[in-house]
Formats: sequence, structure tokens, C-alpha cells
Amino acid sequence: MTDTETKALQSKEKVQLSAPAEQTKPGIVFTPAVDIFETEKELTLLADMPGVKSDNLSIAINKNVLTMTGEVDAPEDKDEIDVLREYETGKYFREFTLSNEIDQSKIDAVLKDGVLRLTLPKVEAVKPKKIAVKAG
Repeated sequence: MTDTETKALQSKEKVQLSAPAEQTKPGIVFTPAVDIFETEKELTLLADMPGVKSDNLSIAINKNVLTMTGEVDAPEDKDEIDVLREYETGKYFREFTLSNEIDQSKIDAVLKDGVLRLTLPKVEAVKPKKIAVKAG
């Protein structure tokens, strides 16, 4: 197995936000792992947010900054006592600056199986166009 294949098989740990001074509430804040893909018509952003439910997820845009926040509730019942705890609960936080190429009014978000999928359509002006050539 190559090093790349080995890395692909390893699980990724939740990464804590490096600047805890940004928080206004106590608790752990994670930076979700993100993949971004592009086509001629749109950008697609996938964010790994295991344990986040749609009602605990907030996506906002303010002055071209897209902010994603989500919160993970503790999975145990209130009557259960911890024996071993490796699953960390807390909040997810990530921000992206959007270019003017994104049509902010048409952004779509779907949360499924712990993965947030944002579809960021491009404005018509930046989509590639074909010019028809007429015989003269």
C-alpha cells in the first residue's frame, strides 16, 4: 500500500479551532473538514459535521462572508454515567469569503449523514457561453 492509500484509510480526528478567543461561550469549538468542487455552473462545498442535526445548524451570509455553525449534543441519556468517552461534543465553526461570482440568493444547503452539502451557483455573467457563428 502506498503512503497516499494509507492516509486515505486513516480516520480524521475532529480539529479544534485554533483561536479560542473567538468564542463567546465556554466549550470546545471544532473546525469541520471541508472539500470544495467546481463546475462551470457552481461550486459545491462539503463539510464534515458528524452528530449535528439540522435544527442545530446555522448558515448565514453577511457582507460576502458565509458562516457555518453547528452544535453536537451529548449522545448519552441523562441517566447514563460515562465509563469511557472518546466522542467529543461541542460546536463547529467555519467561515468563507464569497466572491462576486456566487449568486448568494440561490445557495442551497442539505445536511445528510453528518455531511453538509452547500451548492453555490455562479452568477450568469461568469458562466461560460458559446457564441453561435453564422455563415456570411
